[in-house]
Amino acid sequence: MKIYLDNAATTRVDDDVAESVRRVFLESYGNASSLHDVGREAKVELDEARKKIATYLGCDVDEIVFTSGGTESNNLAIRGLAKANPNKKHIVTSVIEHSCVLETCRDLEREGYEVDYLGVDSDGLVNVDDVREKIREDTLLVSVMHVNNEVGTVQPIEEIGRVCRKAGIYFHTDAVQGFLKVNLDLKNVDLMSVSGHKVCAPKGVGFLYIRKDVNISSIITGGGQEGGLRSGTENVPGVVGLAAALDVDFGIEDVRESRDKIVDGLKKIKRVKINGSMGDRVYNNISVSFYGIDGESLMLMLNEDGICVSTGSACAAAKLRGSHVLKAMGVDEMYINGSLRLSLGVDAIGKEEHIVERIGKHVAKLREISPFKFSDENLGGSSTESKGGSHPSNVDGSESKILGGSASLGAGSAELNVDKSEEED
Repeated sequence: MKIYLDNAATTRVDDDVAESVRRVFLESYGNASSLHDVGREAKVELDEARKKIATYLGCDVDEIVFTSGGTESNNLAIRGLAKANPNKKHIVTSVIEHSCVLETCRDLEREGYEVDYLGVDSDGLVNVDDVREKIREDTLLVSVMHVNNEVGTVQPIEEIGRVCRKAGIYFHTDAVQGFLKVNLDLKNVDLMSVSGHKVCAPKGVGFLYIRKDVNISSIITGGGQEGGLRSGTENVPGVVGLAAALDVDFGIEDVRESRDKIVDGLKKIKRVKINGSMGDRVYNNISVSFYGIDGESLMLMLNEDGICVSTGSACAAAKLRGSHVLKAMGVDEMYINGSLRLSLGVDAIGKEEHIVERIGKHVAKLREISPFKFSDENLGGSSTESKGGSHPSNVDGSESKILGGSASLGAGSAELNVDKSEEED
C-alpha cells in the first residue's frame, strides 16, 4: 500500500480531469489555429477552458495566458517585464522563492539589474514594511510567492500588493502552491503564475494571469499564439484538464484535520521541530526537522514502507546542501539536515498513526547508528523551537547582511545554492 505524501511536488491527475483530457485527445484533437472543422472544435475547447478559468478568478479572458507551467510563467512575468521596461533596473524578491525565480533574478543581475532579496522571520514570513522600504524610483517589479513550496507559509500577498499599487510598481506572485488551496484576491496583483500538475491536472500546462494594463513583452518568438505573448501550438488537452481541475474536491478541511493529527504525533518525538507558521500555512503541508539525523536516509527508509515524502535537503555536485528556505529562517544545521516535507492529500486520512509510528521508529534507528553522540540533554524531550543563531542566512547558507529585513545579493555574490530537485514546470 502506497501512501503518497508529496503533493507539493506533483499530484495524481483526478479521474474526471483525466477523462476530460482523454476526450480532447481523441475527439477535439485539432490545432486550435486551424480553420477547418476539427481545428475549430479545438478552438472552442480552448476558449471555453479560458472562460471557465477567467470566471473563477473574476478576470477577463484575455488576461489569461496559457504556458507550460510555473517555471515558464515565472520567467515570462519577470523577463517579459524586464524586456518591455528597459529603463527600470531594480527588482525586489525574497530569499525563499522557488529556484526558477531566484535563478532568473540572478541572471538579470549579470545583465546589470539590481536585486534586493528580502529576508524572512523565523516563521518564514516576509515583512510588508521591508517591501515598502526597498521600493525605489527605478523599481520594476516586486515578486513574492503566495505559498512557500517547502514550509507552506502563506505570505501577506494582498498587503504587499497594496503597497506596490500605491507606489505604482508591478507586483507578481508565484501562486503555484496556493492556487485552489488558499483564497487570493487579485485586486492588487498584476501577474500571477499557476501550474496544473500541483492541482490534479496534467503536467506541462499552466498559465500566467496578466492584468490588462501591464506593459509586458513575449520571451518566445514564433506564431504569436496567446495574444502574441506565448508562441507555440496550444496544449488544448492540458488546458481543458486545468480548467476541469477547478471542480476537484480536495477535501481541504478533512486533510487539514489529518495534517494536524500527524503534527501532534510528531511533536511527541524527541528533538523535533515543526518549521514555519502553523497559522499562516497551507492546509496540507508539514515541514518537520529531526535533530541530528540525515533526512535523505529517513526519506528512503519511509519509501521502503510505502510512504512517499520529500526531504528538505538537496544533494548537488556531491555536496550536501541544506534547504535555502530553512537557512533563511535561521534553523540550526543539525535540524536542517534532518528535514522532511509532507504534503498531504486525501489518501493520508485515517493513516495518521501509522505514518507517525513509522517516522518515529526510523528516527530512533538513525539516531542509534549516527556518529553523533546524543546525550540526555540534547534529546531531553520534544522541541518545536529553532535552536539556530539569531541572524538569518543568505540562500547560500552564509550569514546575511540584513538591512531592513532584506539581503542584497549582488552579481558578484556567492552562488545561490537552491534546491533544483523540485521544478515548477
